[in-house]
Amino acid sequence: MSTATDVLAIGRLGVDIYPLQDGVGLEEVETFGKFLGGTAANVTVAAARYGHRPALVSRVGDDPFGRYLLAELARLGVDTRFVGTDPELNTPVTFCEIFPPDDFPLYFYREPKAPDMNVGPDEIDAQAVRDARILWLTTTGLSEDPSRQALHAALAAREKREHTILDLDYRPMFWADPADATAELDRVLGQVTVAVGNREECEVAVGETEPQRAADALLERGIELAIVKQGPRGVLAKTREETVEVPTHRVDVVNGLGAGDAFGGALCHGLLSGWGIERTLRFANVAGAIVASRRECSTAMPTSDEVERALTEVHA
Repeated sequence: MSTATDVLAIGRLGVDIYPLQDGVGLEEVETFGKFLGGTAANVTVAAARYGHRPALVSRVGDDPFGRYLLAELARLGVDTRFVGTDPELNTPVTFCEIFPPDDFPLYFYREPKAPDMNVGPDEIDAQAVRDARILWLTTTGLSEDPSRQALHAALAAREKREHTILDLDYRPMFWADPADATAELDRVLGQVTVAVGNREECEVAVGETEPQRAADALLERGIELAIVKQGPRGVLAKTREETVEVPTHRVDVVNGLGAGDAFGGALCHGLLSGWGIERTLRFANVAGAIVASRRECSTAMPTSDEVERALTEVHA
């Protein structure tokens, strides 16, 4: 099998357990749904929905949840040849509570360690990394070894080829101190070409929350395309030659947790399609909004036709 993929993502993979009741705490929830989850995995699923060939580098446990995830990835169009099975660690699960429109607490069960953080540098296929049209990495993968070593191995093999993307994806529960994340990001920002994050994540990465200054600081670190999510104010993207800002696409929010991953998958689609920055951002914003209007994440990822219809309605 050829190692060439459109999107090669390295990172989190687990089971999302989402309540089928809104507005109540987990202690009161009676029914749940089971879904594939994890930021990197969700981005690959989103890319597959647009007809691309994604692959995921990760691990699952040798348990029923692990077997479910491997089958679900394949069903959703993601190449699983780089997803290993850890003989000792359990597949992680994540619970959330749903309090629309803007409160979605997460509870990670990843102790003593999640298999996806046990991916080592020997599991990085250097040729696959070089050949991928997009390499997608996340800050969470830098939080501990051997995952950290694996990401450094991938970046070394990649040699800063076009579309080497870092999702800033700062999750406090994975770090002892924000300064630790800042130090790790200092080591890798110069090796990627695209960085994507919200204002809080930019503060951890470059010490800036004001979007223009954050984007400038990322560009100064060697990033070629800096994307700063501004919440209700929309999204800002900046290169050395161009600045683009697009507004949010408003929907009735059901569960906002998958919107960022949908944005990421749509960003990949725009880059692979050769679109300009503004069209890519508008498409990605709408894709994220569509997923926010649905309960689940991975299986909620829209098709290109769904996004284009929503864009047409906006301009009608």
